[in-house]
Amino acid sequence: MNATLPRTRDRSREHDIVLFGATGFTGALVAEYLARHHGDAGVRIALAGRDRAKLERVRASLRDVHPKAAEWPILVADANDEAALENVASRAEVVCTTVGPYAKYGEKLVAACVRHGTDYCDLTGEVQFIRRMIDAHHDEAVRTGARIVHCCGFDSIPSDLGTLMMQETMRERHGGHLDEVRFFAGESRGSASGGTIASMLNILDEVARDRSVLRIVGDPYALVPRDARGRDGSDQRGVRFERDLGMWTGPFVMAAINTRIVRRSNFLLQHAYGRDFRYSESMSTGRGPKGAIFASAMTAGLGAFVAAASVKPIRRVLEERVLPKPGEGPDREARERGYFVIRLIGKGRAADGREITLRGRVEGKADPGYGETAKMLSEAALCLALDGAQLGTPGGIRTPASTMGMRLVDRLRRAGMVFRVD
Repeated sequence: MNATLPRTRDRSREHDIVLFGATGFTGALVAEYLARHHGDAGVRIALAGRDRAKLERVRASLRDVHPKAAEWPILVADANDEAALENVASRAEVVCTTVGPYAKYGEKLVAACVRHGTDYCDLTGEVQFIRRMIDAHHDEAVRTGARIVHCCGFDSIPSDLGTLMMQETMRERHGGHLDEVRFFAGESRGSASGGTIASMLNILDEVARDRSVLRIVGDPYALVPRDARGRDGSDQRGVRFERDLGMWTGPFVMAAINTRIVRRSNFLLQHAYGRDFRYSESMSTGRGPKGAIFASAMTAGLGAFVAAASVKPIRRVLEERVLPKPGEGPDREARERGYFVIRLIGKGRAADGREITLRGRVEGKADPGYGETAKMLSEAALCLALDGAQLGTPGGIRTPASTMGMRLVDRLRRAGMVFRVD
């Protein structure tokens, strides 16, 4: 089934946004966000998933949020039903999906969107899945105009758009670009997402079945061509003291996906950050002995978790008794108590040769894995749907910064997030 190519973005399709996976925990949060903040904006939204009765319950629950949401159409589609997915993709300007792990449930939906030139955004943090999508679909997506934008949640919008903000500020204030940006995940309060945990465990399963997956996951330039590789090495694995920050740091679990997305953005932006651009991520743990102890404990704990999750009997106990399950999450009060702070330090030379150091911040005012992620994914979908014709970006397997750029930063600022350079 083929669409007329290349696709125009004139909002002539039946739905601006189809939210796929609306009955899941995160999907329901996205639906609520769209209803609460954009119910009067004239955005044509449909809910999609595999169970009509559950979709109807989600829709009914939105009535008190905004009465118009109770009229949103319902599309029934399973992640493995190609004909149903074709129906979803052909009727949507944008498909926004929360159905993960994406390596298990995402490929057929991506393929349908690519065939129909339909824009797409998701929450994946799975490097091996994105690599497969690039290999299988990038060229056709360029041809059809489908903009497939992965990692539109806490993975990897603060990293990707934070870096873009730093580079744009450098260009505007001083000329030139930053040769290096360092990202430090700092103070935060929030719960680990059941979906994120499921994705991490699925990566371990894939590595156990196919050792080539480990090479992809461990490759700092896994998402760019070989001739676009730069100078970055492996992600931080131990404890360090960062003099520019004045804090101790340890490994950041999401660096394994975020750093790859930032490097792909630089590639897709035709190396606007420079061919030798360096980017790194770590978690800041504070000053003095307490900061050093916390960094050491966190590093050891992360290693212990990966080792334990790789042993089947221990893994089974973790899944049954300890870890959150997909579809589970914190209550509203806990989500609203959450927050996160990210610090960015960039260094480069101005057009006149001066050495420049910039300091930036990205902050969220709710649980990063749920409240802020629902906001980020929703605003990404709205940006593609409503600003799509003005973005001027081509189709392909893309990233938030290389597709929506500062337009999405502005949307997120209006939605309450902090993106600033001091």
